[in-house]
Amino acid sequence: MDAFLLGASEVLSFSTLIMMFFGAIAGIVAAAIPGFTVTMAIVLTLPLTFALPPLQGVSVMLSVYVGGYTGGLISAALLGIPGTPSALATTFDAYPMARKGEPGRALSLGVWASFFGTLISTAVLIVAAPPLAVFAVKLGPWEYFSLIVFALTIVASLVGHSLQRGLISALVGLAIATIGTDPMMGRPRFDMGIDALRAGLPFLVVLIGIYAISQLASEVEDPKSIKTGEKLIKGEIKFNNLSVMREVLMRPVNLIRSSMIGVAIGALPGAGGSIANLIAYDQAKRASKTPEAFGTGTPEGVIASESGNSATAGGGLIPMISLGIPGSAVDAILLAALMVHGISIGPRLIMDNPDLVYGMFVAMAVSSLMMLLVCVVSMRAFLRVAEVPKWVIVPTVLVCCIVGTFALNNRVSDLSLLIAIGVFGYAMKALDYPLAPLVLAVILGPIAETNLRRALMTNNDWSLFVTRPVSLIFLVAALLSIAWAIRGFLKNKPSIPQTKDHS
Repeated sequence: MDAFLLGASEVLSFSTLIMMFFGAIAGIVAAAIPGFTVTMAIVLTLPLTFALPPLQGVSVMLSVYVGGYTGGLISAALLGIPGTPSALATTFDAYPMARKGEPGRALSLGVWASFFGTLISTAVLIVAAPPLAVFAVKLGPWEYFSLIVFALTIVASLVGHSLQRGLISALVGLAIATIGTDPMMGRPRFDMGIDALRAGLPFLVVLIGIYAISQLASEVEDPKSIKTGEKLIKGEIKFNNLSVMREVLMRPVNLIRSSMIGVAIGALPGAGGSIANLIAYDQAKRASKTPEAFGTGTPEGVIASESGNSATAGGGLIPMISLGIPGSAVDAILLAALMVHGISIGPRLIMDNPDLVYGMFVAMAVSSLMMLLVCVVSMRAFLRVAEVPKWVIVPTVLVCCIVGTFALNNRVSDLSLLIAIGVFGYAMKALDYPLAPLVLAVILGPIAETNLRRALMTNNDWSLFVTRPVSLIFLVAALLSIAWAIRGFLKNKPSIPQTKDHS
């Protein structure tokens, strides 16, 4: 209790709260711009915290972290472009809801779901950090490969009305993921002799090109809407935060299930919010009594995706605090910040620095409050995007996408890839091929390949994938998921009308 009070007193000091407030703003704004990820925002924040006490510096970075997981919602809901990879599934229902005239409700649902998801993950972090971390660290490449196989079955929930086109889209994504440098041997492959492809297709370039460029191209198809200054989103921006909060809390099963999925995925090193975002959305759709409503602007989809990705923030801290193993790139930067201040990381962190660890727990809860405060206060300002005519917003967003793409690796060649992928994504959209399976495959393909090859390099016995209990559980879950998807397609398959013979 003494350590808790000591840590809380430092986090709740006026100077720390002010800096956390600005940290939350920085995280939200950075994540709302396509291409500027949470990791980039944290990296930019790191040098500014060197002069601060350890707990104060980490608290500011945590506020950027939590704010960043929510910021991707803004562009996902208002532009149909995920600001970060972890907001991919958010576009499926938040953007249709905004296009139907409820942008304020879409944003508010996502913000409150993110807030409660972070709080739930913080509670789990406090109670179950040591046992969950021990479990996560025992998983080998066999378990990770089986987990990704299970995650890939989500494709069945994202294919829309055509299973064949959805599977083709996913296969194209897997093919794109193999271009570039071999992850295990370091040799170039499938680059076709093109210099720009030797380093591969960066995931964020694919994400921005597929969603942002194709979406912007779709918006300018009608020249009349540009000339007349037609708005991107039509309808009132009125909303009531308290009524939306009650709407989120009236769906406790969806909220808690999605948050726990986020915690579990976050606790697995290397998984991240993009996987949690999609799995939470998929499970909410499967559990819903009206799965056909998903993708048309249903609140359940927004709540599931946003609570799932935000909960990974607390889940990622579990192996970091308990074992000194970063759950994501952001957690690795947090570890680096602690090491700069001379704090030893590893299993003894919580024993040697209990005030710091308990202070981080408090900082997570305070960061969620800061995020909520910033979003509630600035939400009407963000919603002014809905009043901007297309001829202003399309070139502005395009410039942000180009700047964000160049900032990833400082390579001009990435801009050429962005345009090429954008044109390809627009063509797929015009031909009615779903884009989500392609992006999902690009995310998960390299992870699956790396862990499969790592497992076989460790031991070439294929039976280990089914004899190791956790791996077997994931594979069985994948088979059940596929069976469920096939059942759903057969059930909803339109019947061929019978024609009468009038001869």
